[in-house]
Amino acid sequence: MLMPFGGKYQLTPIQAMVQKISVEKKHTDACSLMAFGYNPFITEKSPYHGAYLAVVESLCRLIATGADFRDVYLTFQEYFERLGKDPSRWGVPLSALLGAFRAQLDYGVGAIGGKDSMSGSFENLDVPPTLVSFAVTTTTTDRIVSPEFKRAGDRVVLLRPETDEHGLPVPASLKNVFAQVTELLHSGKAVACYTPGMGGIAEAVMKMAFGNGFGFAFEKELDTQTVFGYCYGGFLLELTDPALTVGTPVGVVTREQAITHGSESLPLSELLSIYEDKLEGVYACNIGPSGVKTENFRYAASHYPAPAIKTARPRVLIPAFPGTNCEYDSAKAMADAGADPQIMVVNNLSAADIARSVERFAEALRDAQMIFIPGGFSGGDEPDGSGKFITAFFRSAAVRDGVGELLDRRDGLICGICNGFQALIKLGLVPYGKIVDADENSPTLTFNTIARHQSRIVRTRIASNKSPWLSLTQVGDVYNVPISHGEGRFLASEELVRRLAANGQIATQYVDLDGDASMDIHFNPNGAVFAVEGITSPDGRVLGKMGHSERKGSGLYQNVPGRYDIRMFEAAVKYFKG
Repeated sequence: MLMPFGGKYQLTPIQAMVQKISVEKKHTDACSLMAFGYNPFITEKSPYHGAYLAVVESLCRLIATGADFRDVYLTFQEYFERLGKDPSRWGVPLSALLGAFRAQLDYGVGAIGGKDSMSGSFENLDVPPTLVSFAVTTTTTDRIVSPEFKRAGDRVVLLRPETDEHGLPVPASLKNVFAQVTELLHSGKAVACYTPGMGGIAEAVMKMAFGNGFGFAFEKELDTQTVFGYCYGGFLLELTDPALTVGTPVGVVTREQAITHGSESLPLSELLSIYEDKLEGVYACNIGPSGVKTENFRYAASHYPAPAIKTARPRVLIPAFPGTNCEYDSAKAMADAGADPQIMVVNNLSAADIARSVERFAEALRDAQMIFIPGGFSGGDEPDGSGKFITAFFRSAAVRDGVGELLDRRDGLICGICNGFQALIKLGLVPYGKIVDADENSPTLTFNTIARHQSRIVRTRIASNKSPWLSLTQVGDVYNVPISHGEGRFLASEELVRRLAANGQIATQYVDLDGDASMDIHFNPNGAVFAVEGITSPDGRVLGKMGHSERKGSGLYQNVPGRYDIRMFEAAVKYFKG
């Protein structure tokens, strides 16, 4: 439901993981949340305080994300120095456990299970005392709130509890703050919330600003200790009602991309560079422009092919290979559109099992109108080998003949996403429309230029709606789509790309926030030439694309704004209904 980083720039980190509850065939608005809390600097000074505040922080992160303070449970991850026979060393984990236990009693939340280790020493080096608290609960999708600032001009206030003589939140006071925050979030009076952590209010404001590129002006009266000091149990809330009087004023969200306090001002771009570039020399993320040209392709279809035989509820054959992990999402998307999906597991335990799977698939294909090859990590996603087993399976005589008969005689449809796209392109089904042997002139998919797996939301533009799969779109339409791949870079000669584009076979391209095809790594996640995300066969009936358009549903990706439903499954069913 929430991507790890949110806002249109996908730069504001979430504070709690939120996932819809998985159901195979139906739909639900139930979701689960999990958040953690831990500050090694506090725990090093006082394991008791550190563990207590770890519990508090994990609870606050749930509340800041929209959860109610009920039916919350904890689990702990503990890691301490080797204890030996030194009583003072034994006192460290004991102190931490007492702090965590005190917090459980104060807030009425129990810890279930956990993991501990007392081996965190090497020669004279010891790990800092570590007790990480994980808090979990459930709620519904309509209650989830993401932390990025939403609108310039909104006021931001701080709600925080009273503290006791030990500097810890007073439980009754913090519970009252929980109730206030929950009411503000659920009523829509607050649209963003963040509970400060190690960097205090300053860190929270900075991260809330990154996501949508807003700035922030602090109240002049706030001193630096308040801005940069610890604020565990506190909540920053972006309010929508300018007349609402609640909490302590902290500042205002601004259009100017800078963080200001009095006469001091820091450009957001400078802060972002410091924030992101710390490990850039080790794990490069902001790869500069390659200088390779690209352009927006455009091919508007005037007519579409029609199937030999119409059917009200087309059957879709979905093969699940070893490593496939998107078959259920694909089947649900097809069923929602009005198709009849059939998942067929390909058994590879022995040569005889593979042969029987080939026979079963070829037989089932005779009664199917579509093949959908879902994504995953076929064959363990071995380097330069994604889709290798899938390709070998489809090249078997029985399956190859069945695919030919489906396309050439019955005008069926085929689609492959991610791993499935890799298989289609290795088979030649895209861009040639039939299974052929690849040569040096054939397009391919290879390693991302970033040299590792990419998982994020990207924007794709319809470059051609020639395919029946894209018949419900218009050229120029832009759709958000989740991607998850390590080998997604489309490679082909410029001559071939232009030939495909002229024939309407470049289906979709990665685009920037202006809707223009881009080679920028922030928008083109794998460095595909001419920003190609998807291509088709010459007649459009076979479509291959990297983005997971099947991963759709209400309530998903709430912290990354955009249009998600490309309606390709609905379009495929419409093709057969006529």
